[in-house]
Amino acid sequence: MAEEATLFSEVVGLQQQKSDGGVVFPAVLFPNPSASKPVQLTDAIKANKPWLDSLLHRSGAILFRGFPVSTASDFNDVVDSSGYEDFSYGAGGSGTRTKLSDRVYTANEAPPDQMIGFHHELSHASEFPSKLFFFCEIEPGRGGETCIVLSHVIYEKMKGKHPEFVEQLEEKGLIYNRVIGEGFDPSSPVGRGWKGTFMTDDKSVAEERATKLGMKLEWMGDDVKVIIGPKPSFRYNEARQQKTWFNGLAISYGGLKDKLNDDPTKAVVFGDGEPLPPDDVNDLLKMLDEECVALQWCKGDVLLLDNLAVLHSRRPLLAPPRRILASFCK
Repeated sequence: MAEEATLFSEVVGLQQQKSDGGVVFPAVLFPNPSASKPVQLTDAIKANKPWLDSLLHRSGAILFRGFPVSTASDFNDVVDSSGYEDFSYGAGGSGTRTKLSDRVYTANEAPPDQMIGFHHELSHASEFPSKLFFFCEIEPGRGGETCIVLSHVIYEKMKGKHPEFVEQLEEKGLIYNRVIGEGFDPSSPVGRGWKGTFMTDDKSVAEERATKLGMKLEWMGDDVKVIIGPKPSFRYNEARQQKTWFNGLAISYGGLKDKLNDDPTKAVVFGDGEPLPPDDVNDLLKMLDEECVALQWCKGDVLLLDNLAVLHSRRPLLAPPRRILASFCK
């Protein structure tokens, strides 16, 4: 019997989709109830790393459910057991997070009643994580699902339905514009001000760090307009030999409004500065929602995503509490 079969029990039909090729998304693994002793997720990952890497390559996402993972420290141990190198969520990241341990952060602390649109983590940056871990410390009362969708599926469907739009995105790329204040804004889905984003209270240092990250700053008193791009709209996934919808169009256009940013048509534009066609973008947002798997979190769940292959989002929390932790890997 294969070693992984003695440690994991793979389930099909639970919050999953099946592709034309029969690949299940996401893969869902439970502890094998026939194992001779309780299965620790850290031990199971270490013992079956090549098999899990192969499974992640095929599926794009793995949900580990039913394992005894209870705390941020437990989660940190799970991430360490993967052998993936740490990716530090540092300067340039817009999401508000609190670092809890060596490799663990809170997931985006945007107001829980707001939607966080579909995106690849740090797709706008020159360096981005290749793997993402999420952990459910406190399961949501109602709502607050994490939605995931295969990026190459969105690319192929949009190319088939809106070929001219995709061609323009291919040729021009995208520019992202966002005005951020000086300090933290708890009412904003982004939250971080420029001091937190660039980890300094010196404007000249912020400009230097922004330049290194491929960003341009335009000061507006104590506020600043951050301009990113033009950036490519798509990325070719070498491992899978697929073109992916690797951008922040949906999250920028579909729901990052606050008191400094109330016009989504200005938040993201073509690389030549021209506005995006609203009908095509709204069709994209609808498609993402229709094609995604909405994961209903259970306490102790650990979700592993291939950030190069899978877009993720967060639905509004309708009934608290909810606490999801995150970790990023190179």
